[in-house]
Amino acid sequence: MHTKLLPAALTLVAATVLLSGCSRPVPSEEPIRAVKVLTVGVEGMRAGGEFAGEVRARVESRLGFRVGGKIVRRQVELGQRVKAGEILAQLDPQDYQLAVQAAKAQVAAALTNRDLAAADFKRYKELRDQNFISGAELERRDAALKAAQAQLDQAQAQGSAQGNQAAYTTLVADVSGVVTSVDAEMGQVVAAGTPVVRIAQDGPRDVVFSVPEDKVAQIRMGSGVDVRAWGAQTPIHGLVREVAASADPVTRTFGVKVSLPTKDALALGATVSVVPQALDRSGVQVIKLPTSALRQDGQSSAVWVLDTTSMTVKLQPIQIATADGNDVIVAGGLQPGMQVVSAGVHVLSPGQKVTVYKEKSPVAPVNVAQPAMQSVAPAAK
Repeated sequence: MHTKLLPAALTLVAATVLLSGCSRPVPSEEPIRAVKVLTVGVEGMRAGGEFAGEVRARVESRLGFRVGGKIVRRQVELGQRVKAGEILAQLDPQDYQLAVQAAKAQVAAALTNRDLAAADFKRYKELRDQNFISGAELERRDAALKAAQAQLDQAQAQGSAQGNQAAYTTLVADVSGVVTSVDAEMGQVVAAGTPVVRIAQDGPRDVVFSVPEDKVAQIRMGSGVDVRAWGAQTPIHGLVREVAASADPVTRTFGVKVSLPTKDALALGATVSVVPQALDRSGVQVIKLPTSALRQDGQSSAVWVLDTTSMTVKLQPIQIATADGNDVIVAGGLQPGMQVVSAGVHVLSPGQKVTVYKEKSPVAPVNVAQPAMQSVAPAAK
């Protein structure tokens, strides 16, 4: 009888194994994550728009030779201070000196022809007074004298022009200032008008900075600007002198020039911090969040809001207005008093249970005094 029951038992065991293999596994519960939260509140902005600017001279002159030639000498270096009338560079003047000599020879020839025509006219005038020649002949001598005089005037004008060309081989500073750029070196052949030296003229200073197109409309001519040099405690008050009418083709920003008081002269090329008063928003009450609390949801931004009743999180879309340092200004989507997850936003899912993370207070180490070791050396007798 036991032999007959054995196959039935084996069949029952096999069916049980097959049924247990086809059943679905029990899903594991999602872990409860600890998150950092912050309570949404209203606070003042730290500052408005702050930009980096550069101190420049109001007028910078790019000086070049008025004639072309080879540079044989340059007397100034970058950063050197020059005075008006000081020689900056020199071209090879040999060809121009030869042209001056040729012009002088032409003046001498024209002067000789004019003197000869004047003598003929004088002689023919005396003959006309004695009625030895006709009036037409005297008029021809008068015309010849006028033509010779015109040729002399032309030769003298050409001589003066050639003299000027020879003088143009010397580049002279027309203003006092500081050399801010040297664009040509000795031995280089330059064309007329090619910049050789750039001079920042002495006088008023400007601060130049760039603003994006969404803020350029707020900056007006004559509006105040606070300029602070690096390491300085007191800002310098300046006024907007010029706003670019078009954007830079590369950076797509608009240049702004600020005039500084003459008594507060800053070093040329110095980098300064610029805060336009038109963009100052310090003290304005807004809702701010750290950038670590943001989560990109498609084309919009969102944050995780904590439901304190069920201790779950839900995704809340928000609208961002601008940035304030490392924080963002929220324009809509949140109300004061809400609790928002501030860290670990990319590992959460809607409806997930969480716990509020609490930082552990550091335990101060306890220094246990070691018992003093007793000397085992015998006392000296």
